[in-house]
Amino acid sequence: MEFGFDAKTEDYRKRLLSFMDSYVYPAEPSLADHEGWGPPAVLPDLQREARAAGLWNLFLPGEHGAGLTNLQYAPLAEITGRSPSLAPAALNCAAPDTGNMEVLSEFGSADQKRDWLEPLLEGTIRSAFAMTEPAVASSDATNIGTSIVRDGDSYVINGHKFYISGAMNPNCKIFIVMGKTDPTAARHLQQSMILVPRDTPGVRISRGMRVFGYTDGDHGGHAEVYFEDVRVPAANLIGTPGSGFAISQARLGPGRIHHCMRLIGMAERALELMCTRALARTPFGKPLAEQGVVQDWIAESRVRIEQARLLVLKAAWLMDTVGNKGAHTEIQAIKITVPSTVEWIIDKAIQTYGAAGVGQDTPLASLWAAARTLRLADGPDEVHKRSLARRELNRYRSDR
Repeated sequence: MEFGFDAKTEDYRKRLLSFMDSYVYPAEPSLADHEGWGPPAVLPDLQREARAAGLWNLFLPGEHGAGLTNLQYAPLAEITGRSPSLAPAALNCAAPDTGNMEVLSEFGSADQKRDWLEPLLEGTIRSAFAMTEPAVASSDATNIGTSIVRDGDSYVINGHKFYISGAMNPNCKIFIVMGKTDPTAARHLQQSMILVPRDTPGVRISRGMRVFGYTDGDHGGHAEVYFEDVRVPAANLIGTPGSGFAISQARLGPGRIHHCMRLIGMAERALELMCTRALARTPFGKPLAEQGVVQDWIAESRVRIEQARLLVLKAAWLMDTVGNKGAHTEIQAIKITVPSTVEWIIDKAIQTYGAAGVGQDTPLASLWAAARTLRLADGPDEVHKRSLARRELNRYRSDR
């Protein structure tokens, strides 16, 4: 694994850093006045500038995206993580659209790609991914209770979902819904994914759901959604009946590492703010930067960032060289360690700011909320630890 950036990555980095300095950071103050569930008013302008700079769909490999590997995309996602409420969406690299585009690109039919993937790639619509349910432990997708029942040339969907990312965005036009097409099949062959246009009769958005008090607008806003006798054409099924669990696992691998890539950038932003605050603030007769406890926070933060980044880059490199399945252990490892590591760093930055750290005058409070949430999103810490421990123990079992 090479530690230096190749020429292509370095070119993108330079353009993206310039874009952040010229457009994204100057737009951040407007977020303090942003209200409602829609995207920030400045977002269309940022997207126009990003496209003009050739910074569009960087996350997606192959013909539909920028053609970058995971290892090439990692430092770019890290940069966007420095402003997670604006930068990812400005580049059309924001969840849940990224995962939905990956699903449609890999598993969608020609008609599904034409109707939904193409406008998502263009950024003219947004989307939502409907898996999590309040009545079951959704960290295990086999628990999903939503029913998808074949009826002639249609499927009829009934279920109750919540924290559905993207659903509150006014420009959300399509849901990818996870449910069961055959509850009697083998455990991992019961689920399917199906496309449901948001305006389909029977789709009822009950309420928007906040995250630590935030609308989480960079994800398009989360929602509680009911599907009540929702009827869509059978052609809306993604892949084949029973393939939903496998598709969800394919979707989650890139999604998890993308979150972790951005988290590194969030940590770097927090450390930068911690250092500037420590140098500028002088309580008790000397700068905070001369206080031993603050120096300890700064040193620990740098070490933890470097450790986390190396593990994320290793996971990206393995995904490129041996595939997502071969990188499974490393993907789980970064999902366990990176959010909690970054949460710790942001917490220390907040502590350095005192009361100012919990308000709207710095991005720290929203960064902390995002990092803490990612200890639950795409599977809680405990589930990943259990799975990783089992995988590790299996290496030593005599009866395997």
